[in-house]
Amino acid sequence: MDRYGLNGTIAAISTPIGKGGIGIVRLSGDKALDIAGRVFRPKNGFKPSASKSFTTHYGHIIDGENLIIDEALLTVMRRPRTYTREDIVEINCHSGIAVLRKILDLVIRSGARAASPGEFTKRAFLNGRLDLLQAEAVLDIIASDTESSRKAAFEQLGGRLSSEIRGIKDEAVDIYSHLEASIDFPDEDIDAHDQNGVYSRLSVVAGKLEALIKNADRGMILRRGLLVSITGRPNVGKSSLMNSILGARRSIVTPVSGTTRDTIEESVDIDGLPFRLVDTAGIVDADNDIDKEAVSRSREYADRADIVLFVVDGSVKLNKDDMALAGLLKGRETIALINKSDLKEVLDKRYLMDIFGEEKVLNISALTGAGMDILKRSLADMVWGGETRAADEALLTNARHVEAVREARDGIMSSLDMMNNGDTADVTSIGIKEAIGSLGEITGEVFTEDILDRIFSRFCIGK
Repeated sequence: MDRYGLNGTIAAISTPIGKGGIGIVRLSGDKALDIAGRVFRPKNGFKPSASKSFTTHYGHIIDGENLIIDEALLTVMRRPRTYTREDIVEINCHSGIAVLRKILDLVIRSGARAASPGEFTKRAFLNGRLDLLQAEAVLDIIASDTESSRKAAFEQLGGRLSSEIRGIKDEAVDIYSHLEASIDFPDEDIDAHDQNGVYSRLSVVAGKLEALIKNADRGMILRRGLLVSITGRPNVGKSSLMNSILGARRSIVTPVSGTTRDTIEESVDIDGLPFRLVDTAGIVDADNDIDKEAVSRSREYADRADIVLFVVDGSVKLNKDDMALAGLLKGRETIALINKSDLKEVLDKRYLMDIFGEEKVLNISALTGAGMDILKRSLADMVWGGETRAADEALLTNARHVEAVREARDGIMSSLDMMNNGDTADVTSIGIKEAIGSLGEITGEVFTEDILDRIFSRFCIGK
């Protein structure tokens, strides 16, 4: 029975759908070379099944005997030195949805089946090419928006975190084996609690797990970015600020108050750190259902945000809406921005300084760009003092990993408590065994179909 779907040859379009220079249809499986030979007519006469590994051949994709669909370059990659550790064929053709879909249809009619999301990487995992941590890193590399998030994902793909987790797990297995030996061979005079410093070794394991958990926030930020809500009453320049930070016209800007009704979210790289900017509707007392919903969403984003950019208009005095918002944001991670510094300043900034602190009140002009460099530096400084060290340490970047490490830590701490209480080795070893299982789930040494389905369903088709 093909429990995990490894039987059969799969095929998918592996490049983004749309117009472009090159499009790729990928096949993987034991019939990949034969199927490719049925749809590809090589110029040099060599069939894919007779070609050496890592060779590329020019020819045409044909439908039937004579109908040419497109000219193409076909690359042969023979197992086991491939991404999936199966035979792989990649057909490089002109990118265009009609061409790509036609070629995919041809290879499916010739014996392949359509790949499910992430199935190529799933096969790489099941065939031992990648562990589960590395497989998830593939998705993170594809989704990375900044250099630091790319570095973190690439380190994980390279096996750095896997090596760290396996080292901790191996130490736990060694300790567990020692305790089990004291149970199974009581006449051998094995001191379960003190020989080889079992308690001390367990404490070291617990410390390593705690260090991974402590740095998890750093890894999660690199992966998903910090949420930054641009908040303020209507017509203070929030959308202009969004466009200025992005360096592109993303939000609609007009002199009409309340132009922005829905939230607009964009990612931006500031000094290597990922931020997710959200331009929100102006917060004010609303008098109709649409505005009430817009204001409700703005408040929700302000509550959820890691950092709030509170924008006021420096060319006018603070009004009751400004003051009410300032009061709500007091104590939050907030930078107060006095916008429109290109105009004469009328606003009394001492009110804002008393609430947010002098260093958290900045003068800017979203129109001219004045003060934007200082704002970006301030944002970066709010994250680890502006330092990025993605490549310097093994980081947990995934909620699944964090939860499993927490479970492992709890299991080890439980065993330490039992040892302190003088419990017997058979009781003490229970927590260690649970920790070993939790760590095995991270790398995929222990897995269920449900775990695989949840992970690989997030992948695009063709990877």
